[in-house]
Amino acid sequence: MLEWIFLFFQIMLINIVLSGDNAVVIALASKNLPVHQRKKAIWWGAFGAVGLRLILTVIAIYLLAVPYIQAIGSLLLMYIAIKLLIEDEGHADVKEASTLMGAIGTIIVADFVMSLDNVLAIAAVAKGNIPVIVLGIGLSVPIIIWGSTLVMKLLSRYPILVFVGAGILGYTAGEMLMKDEKVKEWLPHAIPHWIIPVLFTAIVILSGVIKKIAGRGKH
Repeated sequence: MLEWIFLFFQIMLINIVLSGDNAVVIALASKNLPVHQRKKAIWWGAFGAVGLRLILTVIAIYLLAVPYIQAIGSLLLMYIAIKLLIEDEGHADVKEASTLMGAIGTIIVADFVMSLDNVLAIAAVAKGNIPVIVLGIGLSVPIIIWGSTLVMKLLSRYPILVFVGAGILGYTAGEMLMKDEKVKEWLPHAIPHWIIPVLFTAIVILSGVIKKIAGRGKH
């Protein structure tokens, strides 16, 4: 039960850290609609996006069983974790829609393009636990709908949350690499299992710290 709760909170934290961009996309895509249509676009767009994310995550779980896929996913997740800390995302390319269906379509397509990080991270963390995935992703609906302002405020007020989220992604990337049977054959047997996940976490956190120090040096 304790492991289930810990897993759930991991998924929620990953969603909070990685759904900020999706929330901003929803706000941008629907801002030109009349007020009474805006809420409909946000709700239907968010539900469509979350439904799509659930399907993609379940597919990802089965794909992770293919040899070398976990290794590739591990490196991709590592890249996503570092990118989260060192890059500021821009949303200038998100098109504002003038019709309800257009806004819903824009939201779903944009979320599909941007959800690779969520899908891969949650599939890796969840270890095939479908009920926790459904609950964790399902609760991302309110995060996406009401989250744009709240998430931005939280991340601005407590930057440590971004580092914690990125650290979890880094550790998960290391765990993924160690679970790939083909990769394990190449690694020395004397290496303890925890070394790679901790090393990946350290690399991610260090990249964020270096970026922060470099940023201060420019001012």
